[in-house]
Amino acid sequence: MTNPRTDHTEWDEHCERRELARLLPPPPHLEPSLSQLADRRDFLLTEFARPRPFSGLTTRWRGLVLVTAVATAAAITAMTLAPDSSSTEEAPPATAASVELLDRIARVAYTQPQPSAQDSQYTYIRTVGHTTALAESADGSMQRSTTTTNTERWTAVNGARPGLQRRDGGDQQLPAPDPVSLNAPTYRMLAGLPSDPEALTKLIYADAGYNHGAGSASTTGSDQEAFVTIGDLLCNAVAPPAVSAALYRAAGRIPGVTTVDNAVDAVGRHGVAVARVHDGTRFEWIFDQRTMRLLGKRAVLVKDGPWGRAGDEVNSVALVAQGIVGAPGEGVAIATAESSQ
Repeated sequence: MTNPRTDHTEWDEHCERRELARLLPPPPHLEPSLSQLADRRDFLLTEFARPRPFSGLTTRWRGLVLVTAVATAAAITAMTLAPDSSSTEEAPPATAASVELLDRIARVAYTQPQPSAQDSQYTYIRTVGHTTALAESADGSMQRSTTTTNTERWTAVNGARPGLQRRDGGDQQLPAPDPVSLNAPTYRMLAGLPSDPEALTKLIYADAGYNHGAGSASTTGSDQEAFVTIGDLLCNAVAPPAVSAALYRAAGRIPGVTTVDNAVDAVGRHGVAVARVHDGTRFEWIFDQRTMRLLGKRAVLVKDGPWGRAGDEVNSVALVAQGIVGAPGEGVAIATAESSQ
């Protein structure tokens, strides 16, 4: 017997997709080049050959589960993108406004120049951010403090050599990522990801569900974990334009995604935000309203609590510059996109 409620929901989704298709031209999804296919093949073979001791797993482990998901797409097709049973909230689908905004952002990302990244080179990320900490005072009350950091990070394009982190003027050598994963990405690994949004979404959910899905006892849930994962990749790594565009479109498939008309990054630039609320906090990705360039991300309280009052920032990171350089210590030109006020 047909479920009327299910039919009605499917019809609403069909109508919304048809309306979006009318408003927006179809996104370009080019077939991967031979060099991209070779990159993916080499990455997979390297990962399968690398030993993976079970004791080395962490709470946000990415590694082999992700790589296996790429090679075993047939198993992944059984997954759904609905909120999983471990999530503490049942979110509605992403709003039409957020899907449209993410599509516009994806179009801009797709048209950016393709980096000429060699294995001997490094990705470069420069951020300015501030974080909030809580400490108990002598009288037993909780005091909030804010720390600002200026960070530069260099990672080998293929992940085969140590990197470098420069924070507030102090240098620290970073070990080569092992294993390479969504939690510790390299440019070469990201270049091997699918540029098709549906395939990429399934892959990210497979990874998110490993520690945050049903039966994991996690209170984060796969939806929020997928949103945070994509935000980290966009702000903390360098990816080919086609993959960046696919990441934005994948975010539009996550339940609970909305928009914020006015958000401010860690250096005071105003923009429009794509956001998702989880456990009393709204997580935002901020974009320049004119250029659609990513400015940064932040977390804002939506209700009063130990960390502050509704509207207070918990943390904020501004993406100042990113690109490909020849060696650790080298930088790139600082982005100067105008911000909307």
